[in-house]
Amino acid sequence: ENARNKVSLEQRIAQAGLSWTPKKYYVISATIATVMGVVLWIVSGSWILGFAGLFIGGFGMPAWFLKRCKDRRLKAFGIEFPNALDVVVRGIKAGLPVNDCLRIIASEAQEPVKTEFRLMIEAQALGLPLAEAAIKLYERMPCAEANFFGIVIAIQQKTGGNLSEALGNLSRVLRERRKM
Repeated sequence: ENARNKVSLEQRIAQAGLSWTPKKYYVISATIATVMGVVLWIVSGSWILGFAGLFIGGFGMPAWFLKRCKDRRLKAFGIEFPNALDVVVRGIKAGLPVNDCLRIIASEAQEPVKTEFRLMIEAQALGLPLAEAAIKLYERMPCAEANFFGIVIAIQQKTGGNLSEALGNLSRVLRERRKM
C-alpha cells in the first residue's frame, strides 16, 4: 500500500512543472551539494559543517525546490481552474462538444491549466477515454480541484446527466472553497 502512494522522481518533477530528466535532477543535486559542502567547509574550517553542507545541498535544497515549484504551480492551477470549468459550461450550453471546449481551454487558458488540458486532449487523441484522461490530470496535479473534476467526468460518463450543470456546480464550489 505504501509503495503505491510513493510518488516517483519523474512524477515529482512533472508536478513541479519542470522539464528535467531524473539525471539532470541528480546532476543539479550533486552540484549544489558540492558547492555548499566546500563553501561551508572553507568558511567554517570544520569538516563536520562541510559534510552537513553536502547533505543539505544534495538532499534538502533540491527536494525543497521541487516542493516549492509544485506548490506554486498547484496554487496557480487552483486559481485558474474554475475559469476553465466556466468555459466548458458556457461551451456546452452553446451546443459545443466537450472536446471542443477542452481545446479552447488548451489554447486560451492561463498556465498551468493550458498545458494540463492540452495533455488531456493528447491522451484522448491516443485513445484514452475522457474519464481516464481526467484521472491522469489528478496524477499530474494532485489537488482536490483536479480530483473533483475527474470524479464529475467519470460519474457523468457512467450515468449520463447534465455535464454543464455538474461542472457549473463544481466551479461554484471551488470558488467558495478558495474564499474560505
